[in-house]
Amino acid sequence: MKMDESVNVLGEPLMLCGEDPVTGFFRDGKCNTCEEDIGSHTVCIEATQEFLEYSRFKGNDLSSPMPEFGFKGVKPGDSWCLCAGRWLQAYQDNMAPRVHLTRTHKRALEIVPIELLKQFAVDLN
Repeated sequence: MKMDESVNVLGEPLMLCGEDPVTGFFRDGKCNTCEEDIGSHTVCIEATQEFLEYSRFKGNDLSSPMPEFGFKGVKPGDSWCLCAGRWLQAYQDNMAPRVHLTRTHKRALEIVPIELLKQFAVDLN
């Protein structure tokens, strides 16, 4: 797998999203992506209890630990590389979590307009 250029939605170097738990398609802590990343795990979110419950209801349980994979589960306040399509779905359902733009890969923009991401930005001055 050839990793895409590590650039965020602002055109700057992609910053670390989260290491506790370790996130990203490559499990490198960043929302890096590649052609094989069908889900486009490119949006760095700030998890909330409300969003985690929504995600579990939609069939993607991020909060339950899976020790067999070394995964302790995402908790409120954690940063996590979410699939761009899932973020957009959450937005359409009025459940979108906040986003770290400096940590969100530019490929997210193929699915989610920058204007929407900016509305939910944690790190926009």
